[in-house]
Amino acid sequence: MKNQDVVELLNDIADMLEIRGESTFRVRAYREAARQIENLQEDVAALATEGKLTDIRGIGSSIAEKIHEFVTTGRSEYRENLARTLPPGLAELLEIPGIGSRKALLFYEKLGISTIDELEQAAREHKLQELPSIKEKTEQNVLEGIERLRQKSTRMLLGVALPAAEEVIRMLKQHPSVERIEVGGSIRRMQETIGDIDILVASSSPKDAINAFTSLPIVKAVIAKGGTKASILTRQDLQIDLRVVSPEQWGAALQYFTGSKPHNIQLRSIAESRGMKINEYGIFRIDTGERLAGREECDIYSTLDMLCIPPEIRNATGEIEAAMKGELPNLIDISDIRGDLHCHTDWSDGANSIEAMAEAAKARGYEYLVISDHSVSMGFIHGLSTDRVREQRAIIDDLNKSYKDFKLLQGIEVNIRGNGNLDYPDDVLARFDVVTASIHSGLAQPREQITQRMIKAMQNPHVDIIGHPSGRLIGRRDPADFDREVVFSTAVETGTAMEIDSQPDRLDLKDTDARRAVDMGVMVAINSDAHTTDQLDLIRYGIATARRGWVEKDDVLNALPLEDLMARLGKKK
Repeated sequence: MKNQDVVELLNDIADMLEIRGESTFRVRAYREAARQIENLQEDVAALATEGKLTDIRGIGSSIAEKIHEFVTTGRSEYRENLARTLPPGLAELLEIPGIGSRKALLFYEKLGISTIDELEQAAREHKLQELPSIKEKTEQNVLEGIERLRQKSTRMLLGVALPAAEEVIRMLKQHPSVERIEVGGSIRRMQETIGDIDILVASSSPKDAINAFTSLPIVKAVIAKGGTKASILTRQDLQIDLRVVSPEQWGAALQYFTGSKPHNIQLRSIAESRGMKINEYGIFRIDTGERLAGREECDIYSTLDMLCIPPEIRNATGEIEAAMKGELPNLIDISDIRGDLHCHTDWSDGANSIEAMAEAAKARGYEYLVISDHSVSMGFIHGLSTDRVREQRAIIDDLNKSYKDFKLLQGIEVNIRGNGNLDYPDDVLARFDVVTASIHSGLAQPREQITQRMIKAMQNPHVDIIGHPSGRLIGRRDPADFDREVVFSTAVETGTAMEIDSQPDRLDLKDTDARRAVDMGVMVAINSDAHTTDQLDLIRYGIATARRGWVEKDDVLNALPLEDLMARLGKKK
């Protein structure tokens, strides 16, 4: 039983209570409990066993009892009973991104819609517009939400796929038959969503490697098993495919199975123009069949007189041309990051104390950490009043007295309101070391309005960073529509950085936007947006996004040493 299972349980209950018209207080209580457990570091099942669930903020005895039942029995009688009181099919509708409980109930009561297929048909026939407050745009959003849900069923977030693959690699590395092992496909290219989890092994004993793979303790079922290929279903219902090659073929196979397809097609075309062919077994002369390379991946590229191309940029977007000219970017690496400019604590919606976050950052070798809790208008997640801002500063100043070679900075994630105004006046904003301004609501506003909100925020001399600029949630919420060229130009003019938020369901700015931004001269800040100490590690997904966007160390704000960082921030102020 994983924490996320409990989160889903509590959100399901909240949805059903909302449909039943229960009090907003009860609904909010379950959603807050879900949020707290989502940010929880500890295993919620262990806390249940120890009788410590009520130690979690926002969880009282009633909700604790329901969690305890669920983690110990695998079922929730309360949820089941609630479901029986609802019209059949409504729970299915709630899975569609953008369809809340109120819309689901409206569609059911007015049009008798109880399945996704029925909703899709009604939207295509424009029947939803017969309902109050439902416009053509809403119908289109419904259809797009249904499509995202269907895509979600076949693709997973990188933050889900990569840890699963790494667990398999960790276990297989210990087996004597496994000589080399690596992820392949879209995971190795660190794409934001993943279709298949592919792992490649080099072995002189493929049968033993296959047997080791299919016998792993995480295996729920063996889907297929052959001499050099196998597929398993994990206990988390993830399919993982393994391919075994000889050590001599390792480099060629790794390059081939990493992709992308357009990249490999272009590479093969160049090889053919030189009288060579490339496949998963190596690179060969067409006329003689002589094998020129294949044991090491980079030898494939060097044989074609080009630099070895990092997997993250193998997308046929100019990387091959750059490699042939010897002009590949020196991509940002996680070792280049000096600190994190965006994290939350239990002063707003985080799970851990300021000190705990600082110690976790120090343990990761950071020079600095910016505490950036939410501003006052985000009251539902304990946004900071001006009095609490002063109290937090005193604590940060006191902690800094005990630190050597590490600096704790006070920041804020200030909300950009619908008219572009910020939550605090300038005299309050001036107190912070770092100000990140983010849009959290009104994301569906027209393009011009969103653009103007962002411009107005950047023109404030105290705003250093625009946080998660598009506000997207991958597979769940579309990005806000803003004029990238205008916003990025304004960022250059005002010296404002654009954030790459590393939360796996955000990765915002996305890679193509990040590439355009740095090409125009915008600095980016790669931040974890951590709400727990463990989430500081999520920065690796932001690094991956930046690398896909051809971002270099000199483009990254938090790759600067502390002194240089403060000097740059001071220039805007």
